[in-house]
Amino acid sequence: MGGDDARLRAVVSLAQTMAAAHTPRGCWRAAALGACEALGGSFAALSVWERGPGRLRVLVNAGERAEGEEEFPDEEVYPVHRFPEITEFLHERWAGGGEPDAWVETAAGPEPGEGGAHGYGPGYCHQRVAALRRRGRGCCVVAPIVLHGRAWGELYVARPVGAPVFGRADADFATVLAAVVAAGLAQTERLEEVRKLAFTDPLTGLANRRAVDMRLDEALERHRADGAVVSLVVCDLNGLKRVNDTHGHAVGDRLLERFGSVLSRCGAILPGALAARLGGDEFCLLAVGPGADEVVAVATELCERAAGLELGNGVACGMASTGDPIGPGVSARRLFRLADAAQYRAKAARSDRPVVAGRDGEVIRLADSPPKPPHDRRRLRGSHPEA
Repeated sequence: MGGDDARLRAVVSLAQTMAAAHTPRGCWRAAALGACEALGGSFAALSVWERGPGRLRVLVNAGERAEGEEEFPDEEVYPVHRFPEITEFLHERWAGGGEPDAWVETAAGPEPGEGGAHGYGPGYCHQRVAALRRRGRGCCVVAPIVLHGRAWGELYVARPVGAPVFGRADADFATVLAAVVAAGLAQTERLEEVRKLAFTDPLTGLANRRAVDMRLDEALERHRADGAVVSLVVCDLNGLKRVNDTHGHAVGDRLLERFGSVLSRCGAILPGALAARLGGDEFCLLAVGPGADEVVAVATELCERAAGLELGNGVACGMASTGDPIGPGVSARRLFRLADAAQYRAKAARSDRPVVAGRDGEVIRLADSPPKPPHDRRRLRGSHPEA
């Protein structure tokens, strides 16, 4: 892309598309594609430096990917020691502050003495050159990304063999783009922190009621669309008040945390299940896809593990599932009330196993559950049809 106006538009477009992304992956993809287009490349990648293991991990590959390159690779990593230019650019040359400059590598490699004049990296980086040749690319520009005053990773844009080689002006522009990407990444981090606070229980680290409401709405939409089984397990931790009164609330909080860990561990048996704390001593497990019998088995294991918690007195566990005969037209409110009623039955009977709505040929009547006060903190957000 040539011309100052065109490059200014590219910078604005990159910032806007990253700001519009709703997930980290969306942000990474927008960054790579925007930089690729701005620099007239055919391929771009965004990578993060992992200091602990000393490696560069690729987050996204965008554009014309070579064979074996995945858009969001799980384990595409490169040891730092294979890239000697990183040490110089992110440590020595950056020691004086400011933004580190981008550099260019070509499949042919720079000639001796050519680097400084043309913006090439410090010394001959045979690893990058070998990668360019292996993937049929002619040149690349690499721009370090600085986030919160620290080296975060790099932006990599390549052109195919036969395309014009990146020059000094391209490297300078890549440095500008890397700064824009850093600003977009910082915004995404802030949004993720807000999202985590909004949908996470601060004591246990599990999801909270707001997260359950949203996931349950989505789950029931899927159930109506393709018949996916939706199961809800509601748990009431027995004996918490006694623990609080006898040993203090700090000990009670530890009991809640331990049960949260047990719930999370059991929930992990069910692919994609959501473990949550509804508030107080009430928890739930939401599963979408697995059959009702699978969820009952997990709920049974949950009861068994909860019974072994120190100072606790087990858990009362109720379950409602669209995979059982609980009637047509299931809403989020109805599923919760059925699971609540089953949990109330379990608590009244001091059952050490889950009580399941609709099992044994009879749907548990909602009248069996105690009335909730008008200020019920567990009320679903928004309005749902009454059961």
